Amino acid sequence: MIGIDEVGRGCWAGPLLVVAARTTGTLPLGLKDSKKLSKKQRENLFLQIQTSCDLGEGWVTAAEIDADGLTKAMELAVGRALQAINAQNDEEIIMDGIINYCDPAFINVKCEAKADDAYPVVSAASIYAKVTRDRYMTELKNEYSVYEFAKHVGYGTKLHSDLLAIHGTCDQHRLSFAPIKKLLAQAI
Repeated sequence: MIGIDEVGRGCWAGPLLVVAARTTGTLPLGLKDSKKLSKKQRENLFLQIQTSCDLGEGWVTAAEIDADGLTKAMELAVGRALQAINAQNDEEIIMDGIINYCDPAFINVKCEAKADDAYPVVSAASIYAKVTRDRYMTELKNEYSVYEFAKHVGYGTKLHSDLLAIHGTCDQHRLSFAPIKKLLAQAI
């Protein structure tokens, strides 16, 4: 079985990441929706997930999201994640959420709200995605220090909004997103 989850869909900056996880061993205890775990818990589980799953990452940049829209970005990210683990068209796939973003060639897909809390393999994908994307955003702190990405990892926080008002946008920002468009319109 392959579990799929995403992180970063609603962010103002940074990439979208979809992770496909296929169990290859015994999954660690304590898996659940990544949002219900502390950073330390996620980090501890991350190492165990790497040894008990094949993991495929599907990254989509802010520029790709702006060019094609979020729905197309999700389809692209899911396709990239499934390709990364060489998923077979008839494998059982459980995807967090109610919309199927898989290519129609995948014939055994189940979409379920809160699957990241109900299916351990989807929880594993959720945790791996969250830790991986947060690490990516933290690594941007040197190149984009004025945005303090390590603190908000691209989400629409007050801090992020305040920093955007001072510094404007960078190439990591999703210019097609309403809050960013509003900010840019005010700057004119």
